[in-house]
Formats: sequence, structure tokens, C-alpha cells
Amino acid sequence: MKQFIKVMKALSDPNRVKIMKSLQFRPLCVCEIKEILGIAQSTTSKHLKLLEDAGLVRSFKDGLWVNYSLADGSDSPYSANMIGNLKFWLSDDAGIKKINQILPDISRDDIAGKTA
Repeated sequence: MKQFIKVMKALSDPNRVKIMKSLQFRPLCVCEIKEILGIAQSTTSKHLKLLEDAGLVRSFKDGLWVNYSLADGSDSPYSANMIGNLKFWLSDDAGIKKINQILPDISRDDIAGKTA
């Protein structure tokens, strides 16, 4: 029951669902996700921590970058089920459509250049 509740709570926030939908396209770093959602980096990190704790996303290092991707669902059947189903859900949502439009133009190198 605890793992089920953790997964459901992690997906109870629209921004966390948007993160999940964004990660379907490719691994992303915090700065890219922040740019997509238009929220603070600290808020983005908190969302990612909740998703990771629920077994929905995983993080991995790539040089200086920490990237996030969808988990493989091996942590629990609940996370596996939600990861699989989210691939087919919400494609007609206006917010998800907007993300799909801007995601190809999001580049960590461009973002890092803005802050350098």
C-alpha cells in the first residue's frame, strides 16, 4: 500500500506529470526541465526528488550534468504501470502539446550560455 500511495502522490501534481511527459522524448537535466516548465530550479529539483523516490524517474551523471530519464519500472508494479500508461495518456492536453512544441528547441548548452 505504501508504494502505491507514493506513486499516486508523486503524480498528483500537474508539473510532475509534465516532467514525466517531457522525459518520454529524451533525458533532460534540471535546467532544461526548469526552462520547459517555467518554474524555479529548486522547485524543479523537489519535483524530481519526489518522482525519483516513487521509482518513476532515475538520475544519472554525464560529466558535469545530472540527467533524468524515465525509470524502467523495476522498483514497483505501480510505477511500471503508470510509466507505461502515461505514454498514451494526455497527448491531447494543451499544456502537453505546448511542451511537445518547445522541447525540440530546448538545449542545455543554450541555457548554460544564458547564465554564464
